[in-house]
Amino acid sequence: MEKTVYIRMRNRVLAKPEESIYLKDIAQIIAPESIVPQLENLKVHQISEQDKNIIIIDVMRIIRLVSSLIEDVEVQTIGPAQTIIEVILKKRQMSFPFFILIWFLLFFGSAMAIMNFHDDVSMRSVQEKLYRIITGVEDSKPWIFQIPYSIGLGLGMILFFNHVFQKRINEEPSPLEVEMFNYQMDLDNYVIIHENKESMKCTNDD
Repeated sequence: MEKTVYIRMRNRVLAKPEESIYLKDIAQIIAPESIVPQLENLKVHQISEQDKNIIIIDVMRIIRLVSSLIEDVEVQTIGPAQTIIEVILKKRQMSFPFFILIWFLLFFGSAMAIMNFHDDVSMRSVQEKLYRIITGVEDSKPWIFQIPYSIGLGLGMILFFNHVFQKRINEEPSPLEVEMFNYQMDLDNYVIIHENKESMKCTNDD
């Protein structure tokens, strides 16, 4: 009697150097209980130094391995056709002086960007005109507008990015997180196409 196995490949898996990768690590499996242990412990790949830090496991390779392991099996795949295995190499600790340097660059860079923007749109003259219209008095430093505006600008940035240091304000993702997610998806698609040997074939032997 033919057995049906359902496999859903995971998008990305983090692994350590020299680690053995089993089917249960890279996929969700639904199958008859009698063969589930065999499938879960099916060795898919052995990470070596030649693999570097990105490995692509194609679903066709999984189907071949499962078919060779168990007779009379029908494999149904659901979801992505590849799994990206990212090998986590030991990272160097960031030095404190380097952290301070990056912090200063970001702080003063963002401050310059905000000041240049306000200078381009003549924000100071707009606030002076608003103060003159409301109070009828000329004032080159309308603090009653400038101070609340500066505070509101900071609060607006906090609400926009949905974070206060490490704490999230609510469960809604921030625009920065959405852009980072889109970037990661584009990066994964690029890696899948260019690193997966099964996705490209040259028919010209010359």
